[in-house]
Amino acid sequence: MVDIKNVVVIGSGQMGNGIGQVSLMAGYNVTMVDIKDEFVDNAVAKIDEGMKKLEAKGKLEGGETAASVMARCKKSTDIASAMKDADIMIEAVVEKMDVKKEVFKTCGENAPSHCILASNTSTMSITEIGKASGRPEKCIGLHFFNPVPLMRLIEVIHSDDSSAESVKIGMEFSQTLPCLRGKRYIAEVLRDRPGFICNRITAPVGIYSGYVYDKCAEEGKTWEQLDNDSAGGAMPMTVLIDYVGIDTVYHGAMYYAKTLSPDFAPSKTITNFYESGNLGAKTGSGFHDWSKGRPQQNKKAGKARIYKLKYPLAIMLNEACRVLEEGITTSWEIIDNVLMAGMNMPGPMRPNINNSAKQCEVLNEVAELTGKEYLRPCELLKSEKWVDMK
Repeated sequence: MVDIKNVVVIGSGQMGNGIGQVSLMAGYNVTMVDIKDEFVDNAVAKIDEGMKKLEAKGKLEGGETAASVMARCKKSTDIASAMKDADIMIEAVVEKMDVKKEVFKTCGENAPSHCILASNTSTMSITEIGKASGRPEKCIGLHFFNPVPLMRLIEVIHSDDSSAESVKIGMEFSQTLPCLRGKRYIAEVLRDRPGFICNRITAPVGIYSGYVYDKCAEEGKTWEQLDNDSAGGAMPMTVLIDYVGIDTVYHGAMYYAKTLSPDFAPSKTITNFYESGNLGAKTGSGFHDWSKGRPQQNKKAGKARIYKLKYPLAIMLNEACRVLEEGITTSWEIIDNVLMAGMNMPGPMRPNINNSAKQCEVLNEVAELTGKEYLRPCELLKSEKWVDMK
């Protein structure tokens, strides 16, 4: 097995700097890589800021200081040279297949033979990305959740070509990474399918959400009113989409539309935001104005009375059954654990053990409402046999 000491993180955006931070906290040497010095400098500055806050709170272990941790952090704009001593590379660039393939090609040409090449893609085929490296048996998925230091879940994904040793190394490496909100939950994803486990289960909720956004705009309701329909977590739906990034949502929807069903195609509202360059928090504007920080819920605005929670709950149960049908995992308990660790939300399975028939009715109702046939109940849900797949 590889003794991992040197981690290379390619892509220094929100996900990349989070991965870099937890890798440094675990004691690894980390090289942050991006196409421009300013991108890398900004990422390292954010990591340094985070380390100083942790030091002030006494949360750095082993007698470490922010300075001693950051001494293990390097910067680069040259992938080839950064990979020369790498034991594991984690790619966290934009969700575009051609960009990821180019990164993996360069890494495959320049990394030591033992190096594991991992993608943090949230949706895309690890198999397709890995083939570009010329060493697909060394390629796996390592899918982190945002923000990385706080969200417990890491999905370790088999490609069609990943060796058992590469996956095992990915699992063991992931288990060493600290989380500021408890113990990491590492989920092994057995098949390389779009969205893996967590994002796959929540992805078709975007079909319904797209309908809701467009309906809200057509009826002249405000996003604040819509958020009052859907509030229930740390961030209402449109604030969450802004935080994740409308471009990320758009590219993900386009990929699902290509690989799963045309019904996933982004809504008019998401497409308009994307094409106008208003991508949410990262650009300062999307559904909301972010110039003064995270938008606050305005309960006085009233409700749009468009969004109904029963539909997303049924949609997630249905997609979880598809995940079981496709062999992405073999256990509904794992699915529920993944949703809690990755989204801080209860999974859809246990609460519906005796409720399959009712949820099939709800799914047919939302399919009629939206005109999206993908939302119809799948065979495993209709049969109720998923209950035995514990």
